Amino acid sequence: MSDEIKVTLPKLGESILSATVVRWFKQIGEMVERDEPLLEVSTDKVNSEIPAPAAGVLKTIHAQVEQELKVGELLAVLTAEKTEQAAPATAQVVKEKPQENSSEMRDFFSPAVLRLAREQGVPFEALEQIRGTGQGGRITKQDLELYVEKCKEESSKPCPVAMRKAVVAPMNASVDVERLKMSGMRKAIADNMKRSFYEAPHATLVTEVDVTECLRFIEREKEAFFAKNACKLTITSCVARALVKALQEYPLINSSLEEDTILVKRFINLGIAVSIDQGLIVPVIRHCQRLSLTEIAKAIGELSQKAKTSKLTPEDVKEGTITMTNFGMSGVLIGVPIIRYPEVAIIGVGAIHKKVMPMEQDVIAVRSCLHISLTFDHRVLDGMYGCGFLGALKKHLEEKIDL
Repeated sequence: MSDEIKVTLPKLGESILSATVVRWFKQIGEMVERDEPLLEVSTDKVNSEIPAPAAGVLKTIHAQVEQELKVGELLAVLTAEKTEQAAPATAQVVKEKPQENSSEMRDFFSPAVLRLAREQGVPFEALEQIRGTGQGGRITKQDLELYVEKCKEESSKPCPVAMRKAVVAPMNASVDVERLKMSGMRKAIADNMKRSFYEAPHATLVTEVDVTECLRFIEREKEAFFAKNACKLTITSCVARALVKALQEYPLINSSLEEDTILVKRFINLGIAVSIDQGLIVPVIRHCQRLSLTEIAKAIGELSQKAKTSKLTPEDVKEGTITMTNFGMSGVLIGVPIIRYPEVAIIGVGAIHKKVMPMEQDVIAVRSCLHISLTFDHRVLDGMYGCGFLGALKKHLEEKIDL
């Protein structure tokens, strides 16, 4: 006797109502253990693995790759064997398993190998070309790690690690247009940005900040800071700390709009935009108003690493109250980002540049400066309020810094 278990799309976050299937880890007829990843889905916030609710055999798949589903919709059906039938079922699987010296064994990839391949961006097609050193020619994690290292070393050779997960139409000599299908994450980001841009009237203010003393502080403290905390002290963490202080003086910036009601948040959940291959993802540092500069720097380092290795969870990206994006890392001086719905403001940080400036007593000096932009929802905030906030942010970033 066997029971059928329906696997549905779970709720991945309070504001997440749908997700897109990225890939299946199991095929119809394969055994799956309880809590073993069945498939991967993506939202505008994060990619998530959906685990099997019970051990059994994957009977049917009801959601295809690139298909978008709503929360609660059917993904797959498992056939779970009852306890008294478990032994025969296991024996049957062992019997049908290919012999270790067969060529079929080479095409079997363990969950650990698949997970590492996904983290490193190695497409499934490339896995099939790797020569395995495991039993029966199976690919081990060490084989995959060596392959990735070799790709990085061979800079003149195109490496699958750098390939984006996009569906590309076949090209020929007579075609000058490359058609790229949007990934699920890219589509979700586009929908969210469109809603925010057309629903909220955007306005932007820009100020210039002298970060010379801040950079000197970072240069003076960075080695001891890294040795003590195992993370880097950066201009991003200093701006984040100054931003938190300014938000406590101008709380309307840290709010959201619900019809005709402004919800002012007394807690500051700061989202830090991180660029990854699939798009832009925004992990959230919770309750920043309680954190020191050291704690903020640690949180930024941890979340950034998790984002780049696809290890973020839905908990890491939800309930943000304001977002900061540092496009200055790419050399851009000034930018006007789009607000992330339902937030009412976003902070943009530009590149650091040298500038000759007049100082006290008419002394001319070369200083390090950067531009900070505030884009806000004009329904909630007025321009003068935004000017006051930027003035406070500038003051806190230029004043003496404490760890």
